[in-house]
Amino acid sequence: MAAYIVVDIEVQDARTYDHYKTLAPASIAQYGGRYIARGGRTEVLEGDWSPTRLVILEFPDVDRAKAWWASEEYAEGKALRQRSARTNMVLLEGLPPGTVVR
Repeated sequence: MAAYIVVDIEVQDARTYDHYKTLAPASIAQYGGRYIARGGRTEVLEGDWSPTRLVILEFPDVDRAKAWWASEEYAEGKALRQRSARTNMVLLEGLPPGTVVR
């Protein structure tokens, strides 16, 4: 079942982070991932969470998402992101296909 990585990013060094944005997509795709949302406008509907830059990635499953995050292909990009931004990142397991939520 699908898995999602949700990332709340506060960019501190825009130039370095811009370089990161050129590296990340290829490594994500290599592990079967894709962007669901990437830095679009956000609006708080409840609570006090105000993300600066929100990114949502979808992977085929939890194992592929973890493999990407720990991969050699992502290592350079991850290091750039960690140097240029403060990040909160969570992995969320999706529902099985066809699940009806009541």
